[in-house]
Amino acid sequence: MLRLSTITLLASMAPTFAQEVNVYSQRQPELIQPLIDAFTADTGITVNIAFVEKGMPERLEAEGDRSPADLVLTVDIARLLQIAEAGVIQPVQSDILEANIPANLRDPNDLWFGLTSRARIVYASKDRVAPGEVTTYEDLADPKWQGRICTRSGLHDYNIALLGAMITHHDEAFATTWAEGLKANLARKPEGGDRDQVKAIAAGECDIALGNTYYMGEMLADPEQKAWADAVSIVYPVFEDGGTHLNISGIAMTKAAPNHDNALKFMEWLASDTAQKIYAETNYEFPVKPGVERSALVTSWGDFAPDTTPLTDIAAARAAALKIMETADFDG
Repeated sequence: MLRLSTITLLASMAPTFAQEVNVYSQRQPELIQPLIDAFTADTGITVNIAFVEKGMPERLEAEGDRSPADLVLTVDIARLLQIAEAGVIQPVQSDILEANIPANLRDPNDLWFGLTSRARIVYASKDRVAPGEVTTYEDLADPKWQGRICTRSGLHDYNIALLGAMITHHDEAFATTWAEGLKANLARKPEGGDRDQVKAIAAGECDIALGNTYYMGEMLADPEQKAWADAVSIVYPVFEDGGTHLNISGIAMTKAAPNHDNALKFMEWLASDTAQKIYAETNYEFPVKPGVERSALVTSWGDFAPDTTPLTDIAAARAAALKIMETADFDG
């Protein structure tokens, strides 16, 4: 018969099976908290989020097999490809992910999966910009906009992706001239985030600004920022030979993935109707799962024709786009 002390010792040595999943996220935790809360309520699995704004591939490489991270969440297609190229994620075979996420929004080798999309649009002053005055992205380099444009850093992922798309639609020489023209039209040095640009329009510092669609929803929901949002309208520019530029947020499973099964459950859940509706209603993003509608508010901003340039082509142009912005000293 085992003595009590022996039973206690054995119990202390027994493994614990915590129901959890660990995520390295480039998205601000508050943006995905509603999803985390709903997933935990549905499954009982705790989601631990670590916000990693920069250096995620390097961090995962350094941690190797000891990494506590199961999943990575990113804000941009180029970030997904950087992580894939670093060799720190693993392919995920899932009938659910394959059925719920269109093929053009997931890696052909099942390394990463898009979860939401958003448009890079123009916020335009209701008072100082006439309807139809903004039409194409190329037009933003026209001298008629001199001193009228605001934007965040040209080195930010969102603007690098837009410039990468410009390269794919034209070439590097055209994109260089365009970036220089856009810089010449700035009303002030690039600073702040997308919402700060809308604030500047409301204050009369500029007339138009580049931004992501979902920031409009966030501003309208904030009593202090609603007046900024009310001062602008959303315009969906297009490329001269294409549609409106889209980017995605996405997810991938790390090679280490100590909680593999729970990580897969979370990935599949994020592609479900429930999660896609939460994205649509609380984050004001475009669902990727076919059949899930945009929120009524987002729908009220109008429809547009998405650009069909493969996201992988845009991401492949990232290095060239970054060089163009740095050579132009866009933020200087």
